Amino acid sequence: MSVPRITKEDLLARLEGNPATLPVILDVRLKYPYEHSTLTLPGAVRVNADALDTSGLSSDRDIVAYDSDLEELVSARVAAALIRQGFRASALQGGLAEWVTAKFPTDAKAAPKQAPPTAGGLK
Repeated sequence: MSVPRITKEDLLARLEGNPATLPVILDVRLKYPYEHSTLTLPGAVRVNADALDTSGLSSDRDIVAYDSDLEELVSARVAAALIRQGFRASALQGGLAEWVTAKFPTDAKAAPKQAPPTAGGLK
């Protein structure tokens, strides 16, 4: 199945447009890229691509999935699964990397914190 793509410019225009037609943004990055990043797209909702729960999604709104891969491998798979379930979904062309390179707005998220060393940790 060919999955629709949305360009970063088109998505930015949608995010800056009519609040009634804002798309739902799904962050479907794999665990490691997500946890080791301090950025998300504005208003993005984190979902597990391998255990996609659609119970909170509305079929009345467009959905845009993005990941950290320039080839959109995960986001295209998620968008295809959503389309098969009757949702209007697309993948962000170029993913988070192209969005950040264009210096488009992002939201901050907490970075992972390294656990402090424990006394006597080496045995």
